[in-house]
Amino acid sequence: MTLLDVSIVNVALPSMQVGLQAGAGAVQWVVSGYALTFGLTLVAGGRLGDALGRKRIFMLALAGFVLTSALAGAAPSIELLVLARLLQGATAGMLTPQSSGLIQNLFHGAERGKAFGFMGATIGVSTAVGPVLGGLIIAAFGAESGWRWVFYVNVPIGIVALVLAARVLPTEDRRRIAVRSEIDFAGAGLLGAAVVALLFPIVQVESGELGQWWWLFPIAAVLGLLFVRWERRTVGRGRSPLLDLRLFTTTRGYASGVAIGAVYFSGFSGIFVVLAMFFQTGLHYTALQSGLVVTSFALGSSVSSAVAGRLVAKWGRRITVAALSTVTIGLVGSAVVVLVAPSDQVGFWVAIPLLVAGVGGGSVISPNITMTLENVPTNMAGAAGGALQTGQRIGTAVGTALMVAAYHAGTNATDGRPNVGAAVAFGAATLATVVALCLALRELRSRKTCNIDENLSQRSVISSQ
Repeated sequence: MTLLDVSIVNVALPSMQVGLQAGAGAVQWVVSGYALTFGLTLVAGGRLGDALGRKRIFMLALAGFVLTSALAGAAPSIELLVLARLLQGATAGMLTPQSSGLIQNLFHGAERGKAFGFMGATIGVSTAVGPVLGGLIIAAFGAESGWRWVFYVNVPIGIVALVLAARVLPTEDRRRIAVRSEIDFAGAGLLGAAVVALLFPIVQVESGELGQWWWLFPIAAVLGLLFVRWERRTVGRGRSPLLDLRLFTTTRGYASGVAIGAVYFSGFSGIFVVLAMFFQTGLHYTALQSGLVVTSFALGSSVSSAVAGRLVAKWGRRITVAALSTVTIGLVGSAVVVLVAPSDQVGFWVAIPLLVAGVGGGSVISPNITMTLENVPTNMAGAAGGALQTGQRIGTAVGTALMVAAYHAGTNATDGRPNVGAAVAFGAATLATVVALCLALRELRSRKTCNIDENLSQRSVISSQ
């Protein structure tokens, strides 16, 4: 639900404008505000789960998500809708890292890879199927009030999930702790302010107001440096940090996995926004028709995620390298199709390379989550998972801004040819995927070197004995 609500709302924006008689800039904040507060609370939410119990935080955050979804659906004005979405994004950020933390605790070895495989399938399908589901809901309930059911659909699903969570999730045996001593509030404030300062200008791209907020980027950098210094000081004083930065320097595979995830999400996430613009604005498809085009990506991703999760214990980073190569092929093929296919057939033909990209994409997400978190101590699993997903949220925001800018640049440079704009956006997505591929190749070589060194060390010990 939390990831579905990132993409499902895009196709409902015109319905919101009609139903609430709101301007395009105000309605855009329904998307941007959710993304902003989602990224803001991920690490803090993960740390709360580590300290206070993941089942407890999972259920509190899920209840909050259901409540804010209902409030969003019932909002009588655009101002209250944006407020509800800000609160909904905050609860989503608290909820999401509990999943990866629970998997870290409950599964081990090859079973953990399978579990992350299902999680990766959920991420891939949720991201890709949003436009289809949104289009179906709008078609079923009408343009004026259909957007309300985009939010109401979370309520029954969330209630069922609460009942299941209460019955199925194990209650962790937690000692009574002083929240003030366990939770690094100063670190949470610094990191939250840095994330907001970074994301706020980026989410203004579509409204053309990035230039007014450029000065927030250096502030974000300063706040980020202050956060790093504060966390090091907190560890040095023997207190619990929000995010133990030693994860990035001493935990093998963590830093590179976070980087691969952030760069990959910057490439593939923005493509769905561009495709919605291309088909609905450029080719005048309905919201449902536009959403159906990306169904092939969702299908490919759902199947390959589960399969890749089962193979990651054996093949490791080689799966990531092969998957990113496949995504690159699919994106290049999509760029070629939108350029050469007739406008009345492009929706059909582009589904084929999107299927290829989906197969590759599903095989990126779950193995990367598994290998990024495999050496993380369980007492930091929530915060580490939150940091991983914060990188993905930042990558999504940056990538969406870049893809939209590339689409408009290509369209305007060719006197209003949207197919050229879409091809340029696919090219930008391909470039980001190639960067992620280079990072994965570097990590693969590093792991091979470490394995060789470990084997030599073991042989040396045996021979000396």
